[in-house]
Amino acid sequence: MSEFTDLIKSDKPTLVDFFATWCGPCKMQGPILEQLKQKIGDDASIVKIDVDRNPDLSAEYQIRSVPTIIIFKNGMPQWRASGLQQLEILEDKLRIQMQPGK
Repeated sequence: MSEFTDLIKSDKPTLVDFFATWCGPCKMQGPILEQLKQKIGDDASIVKIDVDRNPDLSAEYQIRSVPTIIIFKNGMPQWRASGLQQLEILEDKLRIQMQPGK
């Protein structure tokens, strides 16, 4: 848990994918996140959190459905969406957070 907290407190944006192994849309989100990582490189972090293995973290961030994606910067949630998200939307939301002064 402290490792997660340290990660989201970074001034580098962190996209967190709250997922479940049994979730069909979550399985479809995986390859999209891999493509996103290739496009953004080290300018942002991408982390996957299994809600079944991390119930306290899921409760803390009020995860009610999966996949839920939250983009954090400096420890604060900047954007959140539930359901399968397309590459272009995720890239756009991350790039906004990567801009200086955001």
